[in-house]
Amino acid sequence: MAAALTPFSLTPRPARAGESSEVGLPATNYELVIEPSKGWFDIRWRELLHYRDLTLLLVRRDFVSKYKQTVLGPAWFVIQPLLTTLVFTIIFGNVARLGTDGMPHVPFYLAGLLLWSYFAQSLPAIGSCLIVNSNLFTKVYFPRLVVPLSILLSNLIALALQFVTFLAFWAYYRYATEAGAVMQANWTVLLFPLLIIQTAMLAGGVGLWLAVITSQYRDLQHLMSFIVQIWMYASFIIVPLSDVPERFRLWAALNPMVAVVEGTRYAFLGKAALTPLHIGVSAAITLVVFATGVAAFGRIERKFVDYI
Repeated sequence: MAAALTPFSLTPRPARAGESSEVGLPATNYELVIEPSKGWFDIRWRELLHYRDLTLLLVRRDFVSKYKQTVLGPAWFVIQPLLTTLVFTIIFGNVARLGTDGMPHVPFYLAGLLLWSYFAQSLPAIGSCLIVNSNLFTKVYFPRLVVPLSILLSNLIALALQFVTFLAFWAYYRYATEAGAVMQANWTVLLFPLLIIQTAMLAGGVGLWLAVITSQYRDLQHLMSFIVQIWMYASFIIVPLSDVPERFRLWAALNPMVAVVEGTRYAFLGKAALTPLHIGVSAAITLVVFATGVAAFGRIERKFVDYI
């Protein structure tokens, strides 16, 4: 069984008085004290910066490998949410006639899918990153957080393409159709980058927890797609939060993605049943999940090779 590679921190210490220095070295030479990392939150963030070239290589690998040797290539990043929006519009909009807060169906669903797609692509990829990259981990040391970080960054490229597509549809419905007159973007669009950061932190935190668990229990890996699918229906992608009785909305906001989805719709469409309390609860849960996920991943990365 392969032994886990445990990183060490190197702390320089001046030579003690009376200690002889090595031949040819000045008397002020340093000794390196090798100590194991300790504590749940002992994360070497500077190492991530030091390995930034590796991070960029993995970002390129993840982006290129997704649709390599396909005819349409990166166009699939745009086609997938458009097809999903088309299905939602036909089934839930025209057949089931579910409400959309008075908004046109296409921009309503596209706004909901925008950050959800980023979350849904990142979560299972991070959750299985230890197993998928096990051969790489057993051969060379580098900060294991580089891998989930590269996944989040590579999926940002797809998000950028989808965002441009969403803006094109938003502009068309807003200025070329009568139904789009109710769509009113507001100053909160300036806060949209914060929603992206929150989504990345939530996907990273939950994904790291899943990675920790799947490193020992492979069964969970087969449930990830099911978890993401159920989570989507619980995030009010299909119906607005306003369809939920007001007394239950805070319970719905315990799912951090609800505030992200509703916040996106409010910023670009101008209507959402969102309160500052919902936003605060969502942000707090996201921070806790992210911090504990990083801590748990930091603990397991030192010995996970023994499990895979």
